[in-house]
Amino acid sequence: MDYDTPLFFHVMQYAADADRDVIDLVSGGPDWEPPTALREGLREFADAEPAAFQYPPSDGLRALREEIAARRDVDADRVIVTNGAGEANYLAMAGALERDAGNEIILTDPVYPYYPGKAQMLGADVSLVPVAEDGGLDVAAMREAASAETAAILVNSPNNPTGAVYDADTMAAVADLAAEHDAVLISDEVYDHYDFSGRFESALSVDGDHAVVTNSFSKSMAVTGLRVGYGIFPPELAEAARTRHMLVNVASARPSQAAVLRALRETGPEYYEASRDLLRERIDAFTDALDAAGADYVVPEGAFYVFARFEGFPGTLENVERLVDEAGVACMPGDTFGSYDEWVRFALVSPRAEEAAERLAAYDGF
Repeated sequence: MDYDTPLFFHVMQYAADADRDVIDLVSGGPDWEPPTALREGLREFADAEPAAFQYPPSDGLRALREEIAARRDVDADRVIVTNGAGEANYLAMAGALERDAGNEIILTDPVYPYYPGKAQMLGADVSLVPVAEDGGLDVAAMREAASAETAAILVNSPNNPTGAVYDADTMAAVADLAAEHDAVLISDEVYDHYDFSGRFESALSVDGDHAVVTNSFSKSMAVTGLRVGYGIFPPELAEAARTRHMLVNVASARPSQAAVLRALRETGPEYYEASRDLLRERIDAFTDALDAAGADYVVPEGAFYVFARFEGFPGTLENVERLVDEAGVACMPGDTFGSYDEWVRFALVSPRAEEAAERLAAYDGF
């Protein structure tokens, strides 16, 4: 089977092996503190009875599923706790393809590379649809691409890598498009807590009975290593997703779920606002430095990435390695994200993000 291996770990290893100081802006692992209640939940779990260390229910702790369901205003039976949002996206794509309603999955271009990778692994045909000039969703272009073979349309808002946020009108339009073609709308909302625009709209608000919504606590609680995500599935897809999850993973880790549940119950909105404030400062400082370096970039409305390009410096793996060696900054090549080979992506999840921007502004290789 032909599918590409994402380059994230290659670039991170190249940066780690460099013989100079390198600021790593490659992967989206937050550098700030998780909620206090989450740490306390892990400590408390360490002292639990032996039975607590055995298999949890395959589809997740009932209390966690009910907490998620109450927050998203859905029935708990539609919620499956997964090994991060990545598994939830895989289950959603598989479910869409299993309906025998087409073999095509429509994605945006640029795109988070794990989406086409999963689709190809499942044997799907992938169609990449270019985004609008501002990084937003081009629904008209998606409409031209959609056909009777379209099994699913997958969107991600706030978006990785562009930082675009899709508003209510956009989400309603893409939901209508999916319905017209009997396609499943898959909405990955893992960055929903990092909306700086105030315009984010969940697919549950516009197509709550038919869309699959995926999410995770990896980014919102700064715990990418705990691997607690979830999918909210339409009733007609939930049982098949539950079975596939059981066969692939058996279950997700009980200590992680217990800690996330405690954090959900005890963490107030000020935690998330503090994270957004930190990122706003980093984005402002980083884009100011990009201006000084003469770069073009998409102003992020959400998430924590900046997608940029430097004139005469294509965003190839070779040039990314040059930035590591010559500027001491590690980022991701744009061609990893589709056809945007003039671009690179920076993940502003390092306390040295501003220093990295200064290095870029001073770099004379552009």
